[in-house]
Amino acid sequence: MVCTDEGLMPMKNGRTFSTGNHPVEMLVPMLHFRDAGFTFDIATASGKPVVLEMWAYPGKDANVKGLHDTVRAMMERPKKLEDILSLDDYSALFVPGGHGCMINLPTNVQLGKLLNIAHARALPTVTLCHGPSALLATCLEGTGQADECAYKGYKTMCFTDKTDAFTPAIGYLPGPMPWKVQEALEAKGVEVLNKSETGAVTVDRELITGDSPDAANNLGILAAPLLVKFWM
Repeated sequence: MVCTDEGLMPMKNGRTFSTGNHPVEMLVPMLHFRDAGFTFDIATASGKPVVLEMWAYPGKDANVKGLHDTVRAMMERPKKLEDILSLDDYSALFVPGGHGCMINLPTNVQLGKLLNIAHARALPTVTLCHGPSALLATCLEGTGQADECAYKGYKTMCFTDKTDAFTPAIGYLPGPMPWKVQEALEAKGVEVLNKSETGAVTVDRELITGDSPDAANNLGILAAPLLVKFWM
């Protein structure tokens, strides 16, 4: 699982958004993966602790809280992405969403290398909401892809630019986004299927995606048996 270790996003107007990984988008799919028999390694760009959007934490959900307690030590002392040189021991790659993943994951060369390896092996790759922004790392210089996104021609779900543009009006974001995930993906040839956020999920080859926090449970239900099938 690749998480963000950044929690402060500078907006276009100079204000700062306190963000990170969305806890529902992280922990709810993990419940399904755990129940399917999988264990976890957690990595961040720097090896610093995972940052969660604690204002979105589902504090009354005993299952989520229990899982969080189980993996808390790994989240506080994650692996460093550049220290993961192989995916031989892994069943899938999971990038949970939250605006925080936009800060440094799309520009992380080592993540781009790992995603390219996963793509070449058709290793299940699971992400949702703003997490698909990490797919942009596959076309960075030094990743082996000559400026072309590994997922060009793939269909995906993601949090739409339209909704990101609306949320400052209701006080969710403190200003306009610094850049647009949907626009950036589409510029690299990735087809975004959803026009709004309804909890929708989709599969295109090895890529399994969801559109928002509302998709977290649906994503786990969809992805977990596919990961099991991949290793049968």
